[in-house]
Amino acid sequence: MSVVKLEECREQIRTELDNVVDFWLKYSHDTVHGGFFTCIGRDGKVYDELKYVWLQGRQVWMYCRLYRTMDRFRKPEILEAAKAGGAFLRKFARVSSGGSGPWKCAFCLTRDGKAVKIQRTIFSECFYIMAMDELSRVTGDKDMQLEAEQMMQQLIYWVREDSSDLGRPQLSGDVPTNSMAVPMMLLCLVQQLSEGRGQEVVQKYRELGSWCVQQTLQHIQRDGTAILENVSLEGAELPGCQGRLQNPGHALEAGWFLLQFSAERGDEELQRTAIEKFVELPYQYGWDKEHGGLFYFLDVDGHCPTQLEWSMKLWWPHCEALIAFLMAYSQTKRPELLERFSQVYEYIFSHFPDAKSGEWFGYLTQEGKVALDFKGGPFKGFFHVPRCLYMCERILDDLLTNKD
Repeated sequence: MSVVKLEECREQIRTELDNVVDFWLKYSHDTVHGGFFTCIGRDGKVYDELKYVWLQGRQVWMYCRLYRTMDRFRKPEILEAAKAGGAFLRKFARVSSGGSGPWKCAFCLTRDGKAVKIQRTIFSECFYIMAMDELSRVTGDKDMQLEAEQMMQQLIYWVREDSSDLGRPQLSGDVPTNSMAVPMMLLCLVQQLSEGRGQEVVQKYRELGSWCVQQTLQHIQRDGTAILENVSLEGAELPGCQGRLQNPGHALEAGWFLLQFSAERGDEELQRTAIEKFVELPYQYGWDKEHGGLFYFLDVDGHCPTQLEWSMKLWWPHCEALIAFLMAYSQTKRPELLERFSQVYEYIFSHFPDAKSGEWFGYLTQEGKVALDFKGGPFKGFFHVPRCLYMCERILDDLLTNKD
């Protein structure tokens, strides 16, 4: 890919990011009760008023990151939206787990903030932490930063010491697992909380970051030929469908998390492992050679996955692939990585963006046709698309600035 082509990519990515931000600014804000609507139809109409806490946190984080790091998004309306979203979260997201146990975040709230559902996982809390920490950076509110760090300590306890407060019963036939989502997410939080906070904070989370990396590397299985989504706590392959499950997009996302960590630590061996096992390998087995695009789920032994959506092409794995290949190329300058970036880029921009109504479709058939035409829902909000475009624009800026 030539310098001219990279410049064209940057301009398209920049324009698309502007359009996506405008879509969510226009349609997602609840000016009555605060927070954001995420169940948004193709034309911007809200089709469900439920508010999902992890998506509220993601939107606050994304607005703040754009406001803090990109001059063209340093607009009062973005800052005020982030602050309003943060206030909604602080007022309603945390619910008591009962008794003397710690506070937990709801998964889903009514429009006016009443808890509807709590999940027995850590992910609402993860994005609450991201939102509070990033919002503290743009407002200077130290209480928010402290709140994020306190909830982080609770997460660490749940993950590494005792998960009973999550409410998941310990059943005799249930084998404890290392799900890749957990160490990945904690690694993301380590990077979030440590950024620019000084050596004291960096050292505070240094051991946890290394632990997250080692837990993630346990998912390299079958003598390095596969990334499996779930393994045992000892890092061994699990039996059945759960043990054979592969999620190429998740592996690619883990890949660029590891690349960021390796760059921070100056760890060249980890960089090589991240690229070979978490970027190139998932692409090799996950790319649909007939129709293009990444499969959502696969079975490592070639069985039909039990997930009904396994063959669909979803927005977020392609977002993660775009970041992963561009970041890998930026660190190594290996031309084949740029070629893979180009292939993913072409698939994305010929399938996901909606030229008529704005934003991106999220759910395509295996053949690449739109299966579900809404722009947001319980799982798709203002996060993967803008984060991808934001990160790729910044990486391309660096590449083009230093092209000589």
